[in-house]
Amino acid sequence: MCARILQVNFQFNASPAEYERAMAPLGDAVAAVPGLRWKLWLLNGEQCEAGGVYLFADEPSLEAYLAGPIIAGLARHPMLQQFSLKRFDVLEEITAATSGPI
Repeated sequence: MCARILQVNFQFNASPAEYERAMAPLGDAVAAVPGLRWKLWLLNGEQCEAGGVYLFADEPSLEAYLAGPIIAGLARHPMLQQFSLKRFDVLEEITAATSGPI
């Protein structure tokens, strides 16, 4: 099975500091997600946009995450709106050549 990327972006309606405080408690839960190799947490404070780039071991792990409680909680969070969730394959040879963390 091939590694899969999930890119999540959304808008938030708070200050960047408030957003970071609200998301900080999720770190351990995200780290414990089965099949997740890593996550980059993204923030564009000037545009009130945030999100993440995730590397999953395989498609079933990505699907389980999307169907799980973390994404459901984010979707209901009053601070967050305008979600975009995109899935990508990883071009492993080229990524390895550019020292990508796969």
